[in-house]
Amino acid sequence: MIDRILAKSGTPIRLTDERWTHITEEHGELVGLQANVVKTVSHPDRVLLGGDGELLAVREIEVGKYLVVVYREQDNDGFIITAFLTRRIRSLEKRRQVWP
Repeated sequence: MIDRILAKSGTPIRLTDERWTHITEEHGELVGLQANVVKTVSHPDRVLLGGDGELLAVREIEVGKYLVVVYREQDNDGFIITAFLTRRIRSLEKRRQVWP
């Protein structure tokens, strides 16, 4: 396991070696941004509801550029699924906001 942080709900969220490898292989632009991924879950600008029960933590990391971290909470545990960068915030704004 690489990291364990608390989501806004208070649920501990895991970032495993396997998931980090997946994220960086699929989204090479995130290599070196592990701290930003973890910070996005613990200190998001907002949290949105995903299409299949997952949550999307969103944080602006540059003007007009957002880091989105997809994670799932289960009982008293959770894990990061994937993460990506986007400038298409309008497509995310169509989702239901669950925090704040």
